[in-house]
Amino acid sequence: MTNMNAPLANRGNDVNTIEERVNTLLTQMTLAEKIGQMSQLNAGDGYAPDYLADGLRAGRIGAVLNIVDVAAVNELQRIAMEESRLGIPLLVGRDVIHGFKAVAPIPLGQAATWNPNLVREAAHVAAIEAAASGINWTFAPMIDISRDPRWGRIAESLGEDVFLASRLAVAMVEGFQGEDLSATGSIAACAKHFAGYGAAESGRDYATTDIPESELRNVYLRPFNAAVDAGVATLMTSFSDLNGVPATGNEFLLRQVLREEWCFDGFVVSDWDSIRQLQIHGLTENDRESAYEAATAGVDMEMAGDAYSGHLAELVEAGRISIGSIDTAVANILRAKFRLGLFENAFTKPEELPAVANGWALETAKQAATQSVVMLRNEHNVLPLAAAELNSIAVIGPLADAPYQQLGTWVFDGDVELSVTPLQALRSLVGDAADVRYVRAMENSRSRASEAFDEAVAAARDSDVTILFLGEESILSGEAHSRADINLPGDQAELVRRIRETGKPVVAVIQAGRPLTLTNIVDQVDALLFAWHPGAMGGPAIADLLFGIESPSGKLPVSFPRMVGQIPIYYNQKNTGKPPSWDNIAHIDDIDTRAPQTSLGMSAFHLDAGFTPLFAFGHGLSYTQFEYRHIRMSANELKPGDEVTVSVDVCNTGGVAAEEVVQLYVRDPVASVTRPVKELKGFQRVHVEPGETVTVDFRLHTDDLSFYGRDGQLVTEPGEFHVWAGGSSETQLRTEFRLESR
Repeated sequence: MTNMNAPLANRGNDVNTIEERVNTLLTQMTLAEKIGQMSQLNAGDGYAPDYLADGLRAGRIGAVLNIVDVAAVNELQRIAMEESRLGIPLLVGRDVIHGFKAVAPIPLGQAATWNPNLVREAAHVAAIEAAASGINWTFAPMIDISRDPRWGRIAESLGEDVFLASRLAVAMVEGFQGEDLSATGSIAACAKHFAGYGAAESGRDYATTDIPESELRNVYLRPFNAAVDAGVATLMTSFSDLNGVPATGNEFLLRQVLREEWCFDGFVVSDWDSIRQLQIHGLTENDRESAYEAATAGVDMEMAGDAYSGHLAELVEAGRISIGSIDTAVANILRAKFRLGLFENAFTKPEELPAVANGWALETAKQAATQSVVMLRNEHNVLPLAAAELNSIAVIGPLADAPYQQLGTWVFDGDVELSVTPLQALRSLVGDAADVRYVRAMENSRSRASEAFDEAVAAARDSDVTILFLGEESILSGEAHSRADINLPGDQAELVRRIRETGKPVVAVIQAGRPLTLTNIVDQVDALLFAWHPGAMGGPAIADLLFGIESPSGKLPVSFPRMVGQIPIYYNQKNTGKPPSWDNIAHIDDIDTRAPQTSLGMSAFHLDAGFTPLFAFGHGLSYTQFEYRHIRMSANELKPGDEVTVSVDVCNTGGVAAEEVVQLYVRDPVASVTRPVKELKGFQRVHVEPGETVTVDFRLHTDDLSFYGRDGQLVTEPGEFHVWAGGSSETQLRTEFRLESR
C-alpha cells in the first residue's frame, strides 16, 4: 500500500507545524479511518499482530493497550506505518500506575512523602522503564480527591486535599512526559477519572456520585485543572454517574469545563468499555445511542468497546453527528501522536534506554518508600531500635515476608524478584548481632486460623522486642476492592492482643492500600509505622527506619477515622452553625441511663466517636522534636494582586538530624460561600540539624485565596484571613491578615 503520509514525516514539531500536519492528514482520511483513530483495542490476548493486523491495515485501530512485548509492539507499529494507507502510528497504552519493573510505593504512599520532586522522579523512572517495552501512553496519574477509605481506589489516589493532590498531580505529569513529549523515554500521561469518581456513595466502586457544582469546582475539579495547565496529554472519563449524568456522557464536564473554560487541546478517552455502559446506567437504550451521547459529550476515543466502531458512521450518515465533530475528535488524537513524535520515531529501541530496575531506579523506589512511611505513634521512644542493645528480635505477621503483597495494587509488570521484604532487610541489617526469630503466625491477612499464635507468643516472650508486620494484602485494595469494614482483617487484632500480653515492647508496621481503623490496636502497641504498600524496596526502607538509619518523615495525605461511622472525615470540613469543641460534646458512656432528652452541647459530633479523627491529615512523627515559633507576615494588609511572605521558625529541639514537612494553612472565616475551617496552601520539606533553627518562607498570593462562588465564577473576596504554620493540620500557631477591596 502507498503511505500517503510519508511527505510529512520529516517536518518539525512546533505548534503551527503540528496543526498543519493534523489538518493535512485529516483531509486525506475517510470516515472509516477517522473512526478507526477513535478506537482503542485490547492487545493483551495472545500475539496481537496475528489478530489485529487486518484492522491496522484497514486503518480501523488508532490505539491499543495491554501489550508489553517490545517485538510485538514494533510489529504492530510496522504494520500501521508501512501497510496501512496513511501510515498513522499507534498509541500503546498501559496502566503504569506507580512503577513498571522497579515498583515504587502506591500513589497514596507517594502522597505521604509530600515531596513533589521525588514523586516526579518516580514517575520518570516508570516512564523510562515502560517506554523500553514500547509503551507510549500511561493511564496515570489518578487524581480523584478521595475522602472515603472504604473505596478501594483510594490506594491509587493522592489523598483528600486539593492543594497537595494538585501539586503532586503536576509532578507526576511532568515525570511521565518530561520537558519534551517527543523525547526518548517520555510517555503521554492521562489524568483520571474525570470527574468526581472519588466521591462514590458509601465508598463503593462505580457507585453514583452527587456533588453540588460549588463543591465540584472548589474540590474535585481543581487537580484536573492543574494537570491541564501542566500540559497533560490526555484525560480519562470516570465510570461513575455524576449528578444524574454519567461522566462518559457528560457534556458539562467534557465540553463546557474542559474545552471551553480550560482550553484543553489533548484528547479524552473513555474508561474501559464505559461508553456501552451508558445503557446499563439507564442513560441510553442501546449501543448506538451510547455512542451518540459519548461523542456528543466530547469523548474522543473509546477504550475496549465497539460502540464507536459499530455506530458512529451511521450516526454521521443520519446527520445526528456532524463530520466536523468527528474531525475535532480525530484532530485531538492526531495532535497527541504528533507531539509524541510517533510519526518520526514509532519504533522502540530498548538499547537507547537505561536498563530496567537499574541502581537509579531502585534507589528512587527506596527513597520514595523511606519518605512515605508515617510514624503514627512512638511511646517511650521505643524506636529507633539499637542493634547493639538487642540480642533477639521477634518478627511476626503475614506481611513480614510477602514480596508480592508489598508491591500493592496495579502492578501488572512489577517484578516480584526485585521485591526485598522487611524480613530479608532486617536479617541483612542486623547480621549476627541479633537473633531474628520469624513466625508468620497467619497464612494471610484475612486468616482466622490462630493455631500458630502460640508459637508467635513464645517467640515474642523470648525476644527483646517484637515487630509485627500487619495490614491488608494488595488484593484487598484497588479497583472493585472496596471494603465496608476497614479494621485489620482476619484475626490480626487478636494476634496483637496476644503479643501484648508478653509484656515485651511491641512495634507494629502496617502495610495497606488505604487508611485503616486502628482504634482496637493502637493502644496495644508501643510504636506504629504506617508503610502503605511500599513497593519493591519497602523492606530496606522499613529496616532503615526501624533502626534509626533514617528518621521517619512521612505525613498523612488523608485523615484516619476512629471508626467507619465517622466517614467521611477530613480536615477541611465546613464549620457548620454548631461547631464541636472539647467543651460542648459528650460521650455515650457518660450519659446517665435516665437522663432527660437534651442536645448534649448542640454541636456536630458522634456520641461514640467524638469529632476528631484518630490521626489527622498532615500528622507524622519523627525521631526528634520540632518546635514552631514566631509565625509572621511581611505585610498584614493586602490588596488584590499582592503577594505576601509568611515565615515561621522551625527548631529541632531533639538530638537527631531529620526532615520535617512544614505546612501552611489558611482560613477565610467570612465569605459569600461558606469556606472550610482550614485549607492547605503550602508545604516544604526541610532538613534541620539538632539544635538548629531554620526559617521557612511561604509565598502567598491573593489568587491563592480564590474560590468558586454562588454564580460558579472564580472570586477572591476581601476580609480577614487566618494563617497557621506547623507540622500537621492540627497546628495552633496562628497569625492573621486582611485583604482589602480594590
